[in-house]
Amino acid sequence: MGAAPRPVEPRDAVLGVTPRMALEPATVDEAAEAMRALAADRLAVAFVGGATDLDLGAPPTRLDAVLHTRRLDRIREHAPSDQIVAVEAGMTLAELQRRLAPHHQRLAIDPPLPERATVGGIVAANAFGPRRTRYGPIRDLVIGITVVRADGVIARGGGKVVKNVAGFDLPRLFCGSLGTLGLVAEVVFRLHPLPEASATAVFEGLAGSDVQETIPVLRELAVEPTAVAALAAGGRFTLAVRFEGFAPGVSAQVERTLARAGGGDRLEGVEEAALWARHDALRAGGNVRAKATFAPAALVRVLDALAPLRGALPGEGFVVHPTLGIALLAGNLGVPAVVARAVASARAALGPLGNGSLVLSAAPAELRALADVWGPEPGGIEVMRRLKRELDPEARLAPGRFVGGI
Repeated sequence: MGAAPRPVEPRDAVLGVTPRMALEPATVDEAAEAMRALAADRLAVAFVGGATDLDLGAPPTRLDAVLHTRRLDRIREHAPSDQIVAVEAGMTLAELQRRLAPHHQRLAIDPPLPERATVGGIVAANAFGPRRTRYGPIRDLVIGITVVRADGVIARGGGKVVKNVAGFDLPRLFCGSLGTLGLVAEVVFRLHPLPEASATAVFEGLAGSDVQETIPVLRELAVEPTAVAALAAGGRFTLAVRFEGFAPGVSAQVERTLARAGGGDRLEGVEEAALWARHDALRAGGNVRAKATFAPAALVRVLDALAPLRGALPGEGFVVHPTLGIALLAGNLGVPAVVARAVASARAALGPLGNGSLVLSAAPAELRALADVWGPEPGGIEVMRRLKRELDPEARLAPGRFVGGI
């Protein structure tokens, strides 16, 4: 193999399933050679970056090898004038941002744990943070991708194409694929300028109906926030509306927002950073985490639907992104059967609310035994299964990890 297997360590396990070997290739060519060797022996393999989203999905149904990407950590190309960067999958988001900062640029995503999260893992897990409000999901920032297929062939799609996989939009296919279609080896991203200034308008003690009203109010004000999030505090919410850009524009938008609300506070610097760090802590704590998606106009009804699940999770943290129609819950597993019933109740209530859904992004084995982490199969499941058969005909890539047992 291109990268000699090393002894297996506890960190190589994927949701309690331990492989027989671990591989750490140092180049994309080594990764491809390793994949060809695994294919020849028909061995099942999963891919691990920073392991920040390894709890997402089901345990693999079989696992012979784990391929770590952390040594694939080079910037292959950076064209500041074109605002693009091509980077290998194992580079952490924090390191990439440090490398871009001297050029006054950034990758406009902010999922939690950037010192561990790798760019390949972020793409594979479709990870996101509050800046998704303005910049969209990760697929909107990916303009090209290099992958290693199940058979070890290196393929490219999107921008800066050398070899395509005919008929497939690889960048979009691989965003959120959890390693079930191939190894994300290199990504070409669209960059944005570092903002000159940042400030957040904060409103305390809001009811759910007040948070829902955020959407038409911001539309009426014609402002362009970078992030909008409501942080739960007891039965009420702290609403944070962040603006970034040139200083005069940031100040004008913050003041307009505060004036329209008739109060609130303006946070900058250390205080602003602390608020958004609290946001990350609320969504990432505990051993049970869930993401609910819904039509933004249904937010008040969604809060009612999620109330039993919130009550069943001791140490519960709760964050809502009202303009995105996303709610994030985190807490500790209490009574597994009670939590499982609350999950089922929430899914039943969310379904009619704009095709709402709830995914358990982290759950102990006791809860996984009682509740499918993905929930009901989506309408496009047969298309997903055909894609899996086309790109991984022997079902050797992270088998069983994805929705519907893919």
